[in-house]
Amino acid sequence: MLHVVSAEQAGERTDVIVAALSGASRSAAAQSAKQGGVLVNGIPAKPSLALEAGDVLEFSVAPRAALTAEPERLALDVVYEDDDLIVVNKPAGMVTHPAHGVTSGTLVNAVLAHAGALPGDALRPGLVHRLDRDTSGLLVVAKHEQSLRRLGAAMKHRRIAREYLGLVCGVPHTRGTIEGPIGRDPRNRLKFAIVSDGKPAVTHYELRRSFPKHAELTFRLETGRTHQIRVHLAAAGYPILNDPIYGKRDPRIDQPGQALHAWRLSFRHPATGLPLEFEAPPPPAYERALAIVSGND
Repeated sequence: MLHVVSAEQAGERTDVIVAALSGASRSAAAQSAKQGGVLVNGIPAKPSLALEAGDVLEFSVAPRAALTAEPERLALDVVYEDDDLIVVNKPAGMVTHPAHGVTSGTLVNAVLAHAGALPGDALRPGLVHRLDRDTSGLLVVAKHEQSLRRLGAAMKHRRIAREYLGLVCGVPHTRGTIEGPIGRDPRNRLKFAIVSDGKPAVTHYELRRSFPKHAELTFRLETGRTHQIRVHLAAAGYPILNDPIYGKRDPRIDQPGQALHAWRLSFRHPATGLPLEFEAPPPPAYERALAIVSGND
């Protein structure tokens, strides 16, 4: 592909522009450049080269392959199921749905094998909400279009209550509310942060148990932003224990990431309107982490 760099694109890195034009990932664009597949004014260019207006860019990068979500026979902890929905208890370490970099072994793959076809987005079928890879706990999945539509509306209007348990470093006040808009971290696109142009986010917390250097909190969300609890608590000075992104790993803890568990979920049934409430105790790895911080501080 041949492209003349515009004035608006001047100053951007070569790999950034190639990725945007080709639809490939930035890493794929960078790899192509390292292999001599990206030319600027006829000369092989490094991925980091800053482009100037009028530069002639030549490249050939294969776009990302289309993703699909296929059924996989995986272990699935079904807490409740009827004709309209499924409530599952996701283990820590399992990705919720396929994405570039993780195309199999996800919760969606397991639910498709269990329930068959699901409504909605091809990569997120049936999902009303999601959990981070290393956050364990309860999720509701819709089994048909009407359920997905009604549960989605309930989520939008904050009629689905989600409560989390988490272990934090430090001991905050007995209870409190953290408000701060969340968006991509401008210094690291793999992270999220409280930023002025982010989406509104509100996290309520309450002290459940305290120890000399740690505490167990319950969290209630008004919003459901990516990494919300982790970002808010880190910003408040109380990062989630063992959080590899917003805190630091604790060598004493054997779980894959942050000590955070979605333990309670309640909402009205999308067909009958009857109230449903579910609770899942924390997994063994969380309980071991709790024993460590409560007994060895």
